[in-house]
Amino acid sequence: MKTKQKIFNTRMKKYLIITLCTLAIISCKSEKKDNGKINVVTTTSMITDLVKNIGGDYINLQGLMGSGVDPHLYKASEGDVSKLSEADIIFYNGLHLEGKLVEVFEKMAHQNKKTIALSDALDENTLIGSEFFASNYDPHIWFNVDYWKEATKYVVKQLSEALPEHQAVFKANGEAYLNKLEALKTRLNKIIQTLPEDQRVLVTAHDAFNYFGKSFGFEVVGLQGLSTATEAGVQDVQKMSDFIIDRKVKAIFIESSVPRRTIEAVKAAVNAKNHDVEIGGSLYSDALGNPDSIEGTYIGMFEYNVNTIVNALK
Repeated sequence: MKTKQKIFNTRMKKYLIITLCTLAIISCKSEKKDNGKINVVTTTSMITDLVKNIGGDYINLQGLMGSGVDPHLYKASEGDVSKLSEADIIFYNGLHLEGKLVEVFEKMAHQNKKTIALSDALDENTLIGSEFFASNYDPHIWFNVDYWKEATKYVVKQLSEALPEHQAVFKANGEAYLNKLEALKTRLNKIIQTLPEDQRVLVTAHDAFNYFGKSFGFEVVGLQGLSTATEAGVQDVQKMSDFIIDRKVKAIFIESSVPRRTIEAVKAAVNAKNHDVEIGGSLYSDALGNPDSIEGTYIGMFEYNVNTIVNALK
């Protein structure tokens, strides 16, 4: 009898737990419906900042990747999968930037989750191609301000469709942000004009700045290629050091989301050949700065990068 009683008690406990969990889920769903917000998840910090500027207080926003996080190598944790499962909309970069999350996004799509790649807003014919990268396109689209304007319009469109009652607010937020981006572009051009054209050579850890170079007239050379998943070898370092010496490059740059040892190896190789090159500073490439800093915003990050580059190369 005692054994049967224990089995009964165990089954009752399981039933109560399941019931409570079900009630909790129902409660959460009703709460979401009552406050009128939708759950939005973003991947990179650049996208999080963009969506925040458009969605404001009308969305529950969660970003997966924080400051200094490399999206090329990022793997989803159990907590990330949970966030994605609870999302109404998922915004990501696309073009295989978040390479290790592709399978997760595919599963989300099968669950009828709305997954939105910002790169879909762009004309593929204008993108920088690469035979060495899985998507055949450079994914670092945020370093073209005009592309980021298109991404802004795309986010406005998607949020307006999801919450049509707030369409006017999203449109107004979008227009205000587009004005800020245009003002940013003007400031950047003014800063860059102070640097002679023959000194506009940007050497970094990996090829994250090709769109920047194309937009603002810089020759860009990255040690690791488009993805940090490919490591630089000794020959790559030697080839880069010869390039720096030949072009009389004054400074090279590390990146906040990439280990600094690769660029330090290049500097050492240049010094070993009786030439000197400085490390001009750390640039934000695949992630923004700390959220409580000016570099924690897309606009602040971009302006910081350009000031750092120009000051070091002068």
